[in-house]
Amino acid sequence: MIKYIGYTFKVAPKEPATEILIAQLGFAGFESFVENEDGVTAYIQEDDWNSTMLDDIQILNSNEFEISYKEEVIEQTNWNSEWEKNFNPIQVDNLVSIRAPFHENPNLKYDIVIEPKMSFGTGHHETTHMMVQQLLELDLTDKKVLDMGCGTGILAIFAEMKGAKLIDAIDIDNWCYLNSVENVERNNCSNISVFEGDASLLLNKKYDVIIANINRNILLNDMQAYMNCLNEEGTILFSGFYQEDIPIIDAEVSKYGLKIDKIFERNNWVSLRYKK
Repeated sequence: MIKYIGYTFKVAPKEPATEILIAQLGFAGFESFVENEDGVTAYIQEDDWNSTMLDDIQILNSNEFEISYKEEVIEQTNWNSEWEKNFNPIQVDNLVSIRAPFHENPNLKYDIVIEPKMSFGTGHHETTHMMVQQLLELDLTDKKVLDMGCGTGILAIFAEMKGAKLIDAIDIDNWCYLNSVENVERNNCSNISVFEGDASLLLNKKYDVIIANINRNILLNDMQAYMNCLNEEGTILFSGFYQEDIPIIDAEVSKYGLKIDKIFERNNWVSLRYKK
């Protein structure tokens, strides 16, 4: 039986500290998060846990926020039940609804139904929200699209709804891969192929639009792979980093002749659109 370690964090002020905390914990290896009125509970498998892993969580040492926590060993958890209690439907620009199957359909222009389980990408996080906004502004009709670090598959699903004719959704995490497959089927998508792996899968591939909602270090490490598979006149969307990271990302992207076309900013998180 798999055991989990659960950390319950009390955060003040709650925003934007909770979102930053979730991002940093996710990078450290925590795989599931349940937000509550006071902060968030984060879960990690006992086999992946070590007693010093919180030492590298920078926000815990910040003077801007008050964060306390307690930990417990959890024998078994009904994950669906946990997120169902906390997953509220959201809307983006009054055009896109993102909801679970048990939520009422608000009958907006686009309706995305997902069961995120332990995968990242419910639309609640700033980066996913901004990527949806980016895609809203693009004409994806008959485009070939890559969703790198697809999480729940939400952005790939939306790309098909916007008319993309071929979408590859890739994630290195097995849980995300399986969850994306489920959500693709749930939304009756027929143009999406889901793969488990990393940027090495991009050899000999070409795309009109690339979506990469991943952390800064992975983006920088895989930048050449993205650029090699971006078609002429292509568009690439980046997110997963903070406003202060823009100069670092832009310095790398500019080496390939791309320029920033649009910036979205939300609670210090940013999304950048580049065009050739």
